[in-house]
Amino acid sequence: MNDWPDGWSDRQGGGNRGGYGRGSDNARPEGARVMRQVRRPVPQQQPPAYDDGYDDLYRQEAPRSGRDDGYDSGYNTGQVYGQPSRGSRSGGGEGDYGPPTGRPARTPNWGRRIKWTAITLVSVLVITSVATYFWADSKLHRDVDLSKVIDRPATGDGTNYLIVGTDSREGMSAAEKKKLHTGSAEGKRTDTMMILHVGDNGDTLVSLPRDSNVTIPSFKGAESGKLYPNTGRQTKLNAAYAEDGPELLVRTVEYNTGLHIDHYAEIGFAGFANIVDAVGGVEMNLKEGFKDKWSGADFKAGKQTLNGQQALAYVRTRHAFAASDLQRTKNQQAFLAALAHKVASPTTVMNPFKLYPTMGAGLDSLVVDKDMSLWNLASMFMAMKSVSGGDGKSMNMPVSGSAGGNLLWDKTKVKQLVQQFNNDEKVTVTSD
Repeated sequence: MNDWPDGWSDRQGGGNRGGYGRGSDNARPEGARVMRQVRRPVPQQQPPAYDDGYDDLYRQEAPRSGRDDGYDSGYNTGQVYGQPSRGSRSGGGEGDYGPPTGRPARTPNWGRRIKWTAITLVSVLVITSVATYFWADSKLHRDVDLSKVIDRPATGDGTNYLIVGTDSREGMSAAEKKKLHTGSAEGKRTDTMMILHVGDNGDTLVSLPRDSNVTIPSFKGAESGKLYPNTGRQTKLNAAYAEDGPELLVRTVEYNTGLHIDHYAEIGFAGFANIVDAVGGVEMNLKEGFKDKWSGADFKAGKQTLNGQQALAYVRTRHAFAASDLQRTKNQQAFLAALAHKVASPTTVMNPFKLYPTMGAGLDSLVVDKDMSLWNLASMFMAMKSVSGGDGKSMNMPVSGSAGGNLLWDKTKVKQLVQQFNNDEKVTVTSD
């Protein structure tokens, strides 16, 4: 029986003598059989020696093919052995091979977070500032119309404010009047009058004693519009306000000094006390103690914090001093400068629980001219602060004597002072 495949002859193998191999003498190989076609198995590639266990886990969860004979070509996953897997690029160590383990963790973008946080904070600050501005602006009582003042002097350099404290008891209860020792007089009179000059060469605060002797000039009635001629009448300065209000007071100051008043600010008893309480009191260092039953003052020498009631008594006291009106104006200057310093301090400005009550108390009680803006008001307070601790100066209107109980101004010094204000020069005039 021929075990070779059908159709093969002895010579089809090639070679010598029948082609059964060189050197053979047509001998058939021993034990030869018909060999079926056998597929040689493809040697399976082996991964690197490092194995982190991902392959076995991956094959268990998602077999690459239906075969379970261990054959793995690597094509199903697109993995090429010898290249790092996605896992190695997302935090695995060097030599980390295997199938992808999922999306890599995202690194926080701190620059982006900081930018949006800053934008949010700035937006909140802008919105709050704008809202505060309109809230504060709406609370100002712009009741004084300086356009009604006639025959006004020419404007000079810098800005001149006339600051007035009145004995107005408007809106006060009987208990409040008793507590603040204000009495119950009707109407309003001026207890405090000051000119504040704000300029580039230092700010100057000049007190005008209420007993100053002045001439009431011609004026137009604020309410009636009637023209009243100048009769040469001499009187105390505080009588001008009592006769026809703020407009006549401004007209009288301008006529007797020759200085143009740019803005007007007025505050009453209750408003003054409320501001002091809202800011948490004002510390004063008194050189000597004094008492006054009329104002309710009862102070000892030394440092002490004055509340609203005490502060009002301090600035109103006149009967406890020999030079009653002049000493009182000095006390008023010292206290108002200290109050402005406290209002403008970081402890007040940066603390909304103090700032808003202080602004509310002040704006509710202030009466200003129609052209007064919040910027003008802020400039006024900052100038008063500089008077107490900066380049500013405070003084009384220079006085040369008295007549009939009225204080006479030194006309030469007043003229020089006004000239320095108009030219915005450093003030060299003194009141001594």
